[in-house]
Amino acid sequence: MKFRQVHLDFHTSEAIEGIGRDFSKQQFQEMLKTGHVDSITIFSKCHHGWAYHPTTANQMHPHLNFDLLGAQIEAAHEIGVKTPVYLSAGLDERLARKHPQWLIRNQQEQISWTADFMTPGYHQFCMNTPYLDVLTLQVEEVVKKYDVDGIFLDIVGVRECYCQYCVAEIRSQGSDPRNIQDMRKLWEQTYARYANRMNETVHAVKPGLPVFHNSSHVDRGRRDLAHMNTHLELESLPTGGWGYDHFPLSARYAQTLGMDFLGMTGKFHTSWGEFGGYKHPNALRYETALSLANGARCSIGDQLHPGGQMDHATYSLIGEAYREVEAKEEWCRNTTAIADIALLSVEATLWESGSDPHNQHIHHHDTGAVRVLLEGHYLFDVVDLQADLSKYKVVILPDAISVTELIEIKLTTFLAGGGKILATGRSGLSPDGTGFEFDLGVEYQEVSSFRPSYFRPNFELPSLRTASFVMYTEGQNTVPTIDGIVLGSKENSYFNRDLFTFCSHQHTPSDLQESGTGMAEGQDGIYIAWNVFEDYAMKGSLAVKEIICYALDRLLSNNKSLMTNLPAQGVTTLQMQTNSNRWVNHLLYASPVRRGQGVEVIEDIPPLINTEVAVAVAEQVQDVYLAPQNLSLPFSQVNGLVTYTIPEWSCHQMIVIQF
Repeated sequence: MKFRQVHLDFHTSEAIEGIGRDFSKQQFQEMLKTGHVDSITIFSKCHHGWAYHPTTANQMHPHLNFDLLGAQIEAAHEIGVKTPVYLSAGLDERLARKHPQWLIRNQQEQISWTADFMTPGYHQFCMNTPYLDVLTLQVEEVVKKYDVDGIFLDIVGVRECYCQYCVAEIRSQGSDPRNIQDMRKLWEQTYARYANRMNETVHAVKPGLPVFHNSSHVDRGRRDLAHMNTHLELESLPTGGWGYDHFPLSARYAQTLGMDFLGMTGKFHTSWGEFGGYKHPNALRYETALSLANGARCSIGDQLHPGGQMDHATYSLIGEAYREVEAKEEWCRNTTAIADIALLSVEATLWESGSDPHNQHIHHHDTGAVRVLLEGHYLFDVVDLQADLSKYKVVILPDAISVTELIEIKLTTFLAGGGKILATGRSGLSPDGTGFEFDLGVEYQEVSSFRPSYFRPNFELPSLRTASFVMYTEGQNTVPTIDGIVLGSKENSYFNRDLFTFCSHQHTPSDLQESGTGMAEGQDGIYIAWNVFEDYAMKGSLAVKEIICYALDRLLSNNKSLMTNLPAQGVTTLQMQTNSNRWVNHLLYASPVRRGQGVEVIEDIPPLINTEVAVAVAEQVQDVYLAPQNLSLPFSQVNGLVTYTIPEWSCHQMIVIQF
């Protein structure tokens, strides 16, 4: 997998003439060189349903009069640039209007993506219809006819569908479309049949050719779905609604799967399909560096103008980032993350339990936890229930993880090896919610009837000292066990805000009376009685973050692998390159701001001065140096800690610890 990819969208309406008329091999090549691009995903078929090459399996765009795909492949290969080929799998507007009976439908017979055919937009296909045969021929034609370097199939995944093909199939299996469990099995079967069919079609012609099925999200806990791909492409456009928290959450999970993967962002100011929108070069510098720091390769999305000429402003912009990536690749190949903490994903545990993980509310637990871990500069992985927990020191159960039999077995083994648990909210409870399965210093009573309620710690927070801190999310009533160490108490408000009982502008103040345990420590770890990770995702309270960090630091004790004075918006990772006998410490810093209607923008990246880092190492260190500058840094190695200071840097700096 290459490091410096471009995903070149080309969704082009039949209402536009002169398709590709301005294409020039020389100009195409010049732009790829300007952008320092080494792989470019180009189009066989777009969402409108048109092919961009002569075809018998599809229909060429009516205003294209030459083989654009073939010309692009030839031009790219001539200068050593790879060319994966894109086919829109889930959307094909040309066919949707011819065969609306092949489209996904809900129980009310409504179609997917766009509500009707009187509204501009695309309509999504069901893969349990004859459309799958059509798509198979289209993919087969491209792989046989062209020297492609991979296949990218878009807008696919396990989809809910009640079209008449799905209804007929579920009835042929002896079930009923009103049986939701059987329908879910059918939808899983439909996607597996599609993915296997595509993979077999490609590999029958070119064994081992990379194939990726894009659903825009890699489901945590669904390794079976991940491994239907040869590699992963993590779609994550910070400005397009994903935000800058999204990619680290996806990447810290993806790197545990043992698969090559890349981070896919875009050059756009907002999101896909935006002509004339550009982000600041510093944003792309940061976003590509974030991929490298998390063990990923890079992909930047662009959209080709219908005339076929590459946009000079875009490739100058991309080149700003990829020039730096090119210089850093040597220190970013074949890496393994070093992590102290395993964040057990709520999404992953819901898949295991058979629950629906697609409720957006659920994702706040994982998102808030990742944000705290990033800002606290902890080394962590996001894990599922197939992960080996033995290499971690702490496992976090964020807010909503009941202890099933499988979780109990894994955590019991983990605890026996000396690990500790941080559980919050309802996490750690038995599936029936009656009590805790591990010794966390508390006994369970019930869900608190007060919301919000308050936490008064028995310790001082670094920034806020001590007070009654409001906790916005659901809390639990608990009391300490005989041997439990109480780290803070819970306080209730005078009353919940209601019609005849309300006070001031927001919520009622604390009554300042202790009402059970807010935080405690037992033999197996620490428990916090609120959904604190959801709280941080939704409200971002400084007190909540510092409470969580206190708990983690207490559990890790003096056993942290990395410590730094990096500001909160900074990011740090530690990647191991075993083949080169070295570790690479990545430091990143940028401060996104919100502009317009919630668009996260990076523009200014100020330099940081005298960043201090201490890394726990057992082996004798030979050298510490900055990469790619190859400048040695003064360092000391005392009592198992290597310490160094970076005098000045900006955006992204790699520090190599060479053994």
